[in-house]
Amino acid sequence: MKKLTVLLGIILAVGTLLAACNKESGATGTDEVVKVGLNGSGVPIWEKVKEKAAEEGIKIELVEFSDYVRPNLALAAGDIDLNAFQTVSYFNSFIKERNLDLEPIATTIIAPMGIYSEKYKDVKNIPEGSSIALPKEATNMGRALLLLEKAGLIGLPEDFDGIGSLDKIVENPKNLKFEPIAAAQTPRVLPDVAASIINNGVAVEAGFVPVDDAIFIEDETAQPYINIIAAQSDEADKEVYQKIVDLYQEEDVAQHIREVFNDSLIPTFVPLEKIGW
Repeated sequence: MKKLTVLLGIILAVGTLLAACNKESGATGTDEVVKVGLNGSGVPIWEKVKEKAAEEGIKIELVEFSDYVRPNLALAAGDIDLNAFQTVSYFNSFIKERNLDLEPIATTIIAPMGIYSEKYKDVKNIPEGSSIALPKEATNMGRALLLLEKAGLIGLPEDFDGIGSLDKIVENPKNLKFEPIAAAQTPRVLPDVAASIINNGVAVEAGFVPVDDAIFIEDETAQPYINIIAAQSDEADKEVYQKIVDLYQEEDVAQHIREVFNDSLIPTFVPLEKIGW
């Protein structure tokens, strides 16, 4: 009996040691669970990624948050392993403000802001002196001004900081008039203006398909507004996380995103260098 007890003790000790080694090495396997923090809109995408990861022996647990603060705090505290809910712009501002040691490990999607019109099919056709509605909130307006500049309608200073106010417009060759209104109201004023700049979520709620209905729309060059997957900086190169990135950025996931969101979200798998990392 004594020999049996000793033997069992040795087996248990070896098993524990092997498990610890496997965990320490970051090996992908069914013993490791990767917790990914999301908001509700990201769940349909990550259910697909979770299914693919399971086939590779990786267990993903989806952790939903109802706000845009706790996912980064939970990641910094180690309560989750990754999060995927935010734009580059928001992430950079948040980690600077909170002094968090986090970094992006991949790009995912863009929810594009667009210019919409009931009167014109091309921004080039918007006449001189026309009225343009845009969201009045500072960050939304900043994004809208950058979109107007990209469309060739205005010019902004080279050091534009992304915070919107109309006095930052330095070129307005068509003498356009700008009407700042609450973001939620931007679709409703379309009959009264030449064009309105509408956030992605607001446009979808109003029944638009952004890639079809906008007369000008953001693309992957709108780098501050690309969404990311983030991790703790000292774990950014972890093998299992990089495998999850590879699975996410495959074409079947891109197609899934297009289908589930009716082309309102654009898969945007650009290198991290493109977003300044």
